Amino acid sequence: MNMILTTLLAFVMAMGCNTKQNNGYKDVDVVEFKTLTNKDNTVILDVRTPAETAQGMIKGAIEIDYKAEGFEEKLDKLDKEKTYLVYCKSGGRSSRTANKMIEKGFKSVVNLKGGYTAWNKE
Repeated sequence: MNMILTTLLAFVMAMGCNTKQNNGYKDVDVVEFKTLTNKDNTVILDVRTPAETAQGMIKGAIEIDYKAEGFEEKLDKLDKEKTYLVYCKSGGRSSRTANKMIEKGFKSVVNLKGGYTAWNKE
């Protein structure tokens, strides 16, 4: 009985997390992401590590390493009124970053589905 309750609780918690993940930010594909990079008041934000960005970046992106100390403090210094186009290697770190940014009061955050890996396939 305990195992069933534990499994049920884990399922309910996972469902709640999945619902919140896209609450306030938008997931887009490469085509839409590229279109958005040309709009005014947008910032492209690369949250990969320096080793990853050394292999290539989207033109015009700024780097804030998700894994580095002081990551959230760096986010706090950004202008919350701008639109942020966020990406990482495959979409995990960038979706977590998008969630953090929405929680911090950023008005417009967009996540690149599939990350830089998807960008390079286009």
